[in-house]
Amino acid sequence: MIRNAVLLICLIVGACASQKEPAQALLDDIRLTLAGTAADAANYVPDQLHALQDELDALQRSFDHGDYAAVVSRGPAVLAAAGDLFGAATAAKGDRNRALAGEWSTLAEALPDRMSALTKRIDLLAKRSKGKGAAEKDLEARQAALRDVYSLWSKARSAFASRNIDEAVQTAEQVKTKIDALEETPLSSGR
Repeated sequence: MIRNAVLLICLIVGACASQKEPAQALLDDIRLTLAGTAADAANYVPDQLHALQDELDALQRSFDHGDYAAVVSRGPAVLAAAGDLFGAATAAKGDRNRALAGEWSTLAEALPDRMSALTKRIDLLAKRSKGKGAAEKDLEARQAALRDVYSLWSKARSAFASRNIDEAVQTAEQVKTKIDALEETPLSSGR
C-alpha cells in the first residue's frame, strides 16, 4: 500500500515535471508575442492589452504554484489572444491614421486660403495705421501672430512630409485656432 502511494506520488511529480518545460515555453511565447505589439496595443486597444496581461499574470501565478497543467491547458488560448491583439492594434492604428489623413486633407485645403486672406487684412491694416499709435501697436501684435501662424504651418507641413501625421494634424489645429482668434478680433483703424 505504501509502495503504491510512493509510486503514485512519483508518477504525479514526473507528470508535473514533464509539463514544466511546455508551460514555460508557452509563457515565453505569450510574452514574446505581447512584446512585439505592446506599444501599439497600449495606444489603440488598451483594454484588450490589460485583459491579456491579467490573463498572463494568472498563468504565471499558476506556474509559480507548480500548476503546470493549468498553464498548458489555458496557455494556447492566451497565446491566440495575444496574436489577435496584434491584429486588433494594427487595425485600430490603421483606422486612426485614416481619420488623421482625412483631417489633414481638410486642414491643408482650408488653412492656406485663410492665411492668405488674413495676410491681406493685416496688409490693409498696415496701410491704414501709419502714424496712428494704437493702430500701429495692434498691427505689430497681429504681424507677430501672423508670423507665428506661418511658422506653425511650416512645422505642420514638415511633420506631414516626415510622415508624422499625428504631429502634423495637431500643429495644423494650432494654426487653425490662431487664425480663428485673429479673425475674430476686429481690426483697429486708429481713427
